[in-house]
Amino acid sequence: MSAAIIDGKAFAAGLREKVAGLVPAFEAAAGRKPGLAVVIVGEDPASQVYVRSKGKATEASGMASFTHKLPAETSEEALLDLVRQLNADGAVDGILVQLPLPRHINEQRVIATIDPDKDVDGFHVVNVGRLATGLNGFVPCTPLGCLMLLEDRLGDLSGLNAVVIGRSNIVGKPMAQLLLSKSCTVTIAHSRTKDLPALCRTADILVAAVGRPEMVKRDWIKPGATVIDVGINRIDNGEGGTKLVGDVDFAEASEAAGAVTPVPGGVGPMTIAVLLRNTLVSAYRRAGVPLDKGTI
Repeated sequence: MSAAIIDGKAFAAGLREKVAGLVPAFEAAAGRKPGLAVVIVGEDPASQVYVRSKGKATEASGMASFTHKLPAETSEEALLDLVRQLNADGAVDGILVQLPLPRHINEQRVIATIDPDKDVDGFHVVNVGRLATGLNGFVPCTPLGCLMLLEDRLGDLSGLNAVVIGRSNIVGKPMAQLLLSKSCTVTIAHSRTKDLPALCRTADILVAAVGRPEMVKRDWIKPGATVIDVGINRIDNGEGGTKLVGDVDFAEASEAAGAVTPVPGGVGPMTIAVLLRNTLVSAYRRAGVPLDKGTI
């Protein structure tokens, strides 16, 4: 069997196009552009690249981008004051504080200070609770992007067996909640799971989000299953350089799965696209401008 490739890059481009297409109508109705504020503390190289990408993508969609770069020695209280200012700023519809933060800053306290209705990352406990109870709220961008890819590939997910490897608050737990909301039978696997390969072989949908390079092998995968690889790991390429790989051994998975996301080009591009989508939804909600359900 040769698995179909789930092209997250193409899907993300389409989603970004849809978002951009809805911005002018909002601007005409509200008299302003939707706005996303991104806060970064310190000089982490990966975070800097990611923040630049978010800013460019926001502007390319026609929305307003507000980037706040703070030195690593910024105090927790100073950061919290900035978040409170952004909460009160009518031009800002989405607030994202780039993680990780310096060790002297309590991440949970910062997340808890963000207005839940501007929490486009979906990390605030209020939005976590909304997801768990089936209420409207913001869902973390990466798992929501995974769900979009799954529904685009499979259509109705009802009744399918899903296994999520990983129990992080950012991906694993919300991914399981989303699949449950679609009437899948969901199992969360983790480091204490007994006979993980055997469990994975029961999955019609297998989502890997553990941060271990190429851990999932061919004999872990039920023939014909749909495999979503959330992992992004940089490893030695054997030629003095490095390469990006996922948590799934792509070559082996391609021999067993019905469909699989590549790394790069699978889940990764979906994260920023969904962030833009969440910001636009927030803008429409906050301004009281109607947005057809299911449009994005």
